[in-house]
Amino acid sequence: MDTCAHVPMPNDASSRAPMGVELILKYFPELTAVQRAQFAQLGALYTQWNERVNLISRKDFEHLYERHILHSLGIAKVVRFKKGTRIVDVGTGGGFPLVPLAVLFPQCTFHGIDGIGKKIAAVNGVIEGLGITNCTAEQVRSEDHKQKYDAMVSRAVTTLPEFLRMTKHLVSKGEGTLYYLKGGELADELLPIKQTYRVFELSEHFEEEFFATKKVVRVNL
Repeated sequence: MDTCAHVPMPNDASSRAPMGVELILKYFPELTAVQRAQFAQLGALYTQWNERVNLISRKDFEHLYERHILHSLGIAKVVRFKKGTRIVDVGTGGGFPLVPLAVLFPQCTFHGIDGIGKKIAAVNGVIEGLGITNCTAEQVRSEDHKQKYDAMVSRAVTTLPEFLRMTKHLVSKGEGTLYYLKGGELADELLPIKQTYRVFELSEHFEEEFFATKKVVRVNL
């Protein structure tokens, strides 16, 4: 259900670090006017909801676009989801990578699941505020969720072997793919993995220091 995409990095880096939606456009210049507006809205929407529910730490919030939105979009440097692909974000938390990916791939359907009701309420508030219709979120543990999807995404919910154990029922065997955002050294964590996998370095796509150790692990399920 996917094809790899490699988008070249810009040659002329700006003398000042881009902020907000400018940072997204730096790496995704092909965005439509609607998508640009939606990404621009995320700052205000997350500011509003973060005051009510602790989705992102106060210290980290000033890096919302780099460490949360652009980080989520790192998956799009590894895969371009085909039209009609059904994707589940397991342990979506504050809606990452769920919401940014749903904006980037409007012809796919996304569903986020998480066990914390307050966070899901906030994520649904962000989704409603954006006015997107291809994205939903639900309070449910992955073990209790019974739907099946074409692909899974997640951002470092737990160790990869444990994550696979908890979520293998969400895709049909041999028919799905996991895209897992992780950081740091993964060699020991990957040793028990029996499925075919590949590790992609986000530093090859994003030049900001934050991405120096960030990776996307693609696992064929």
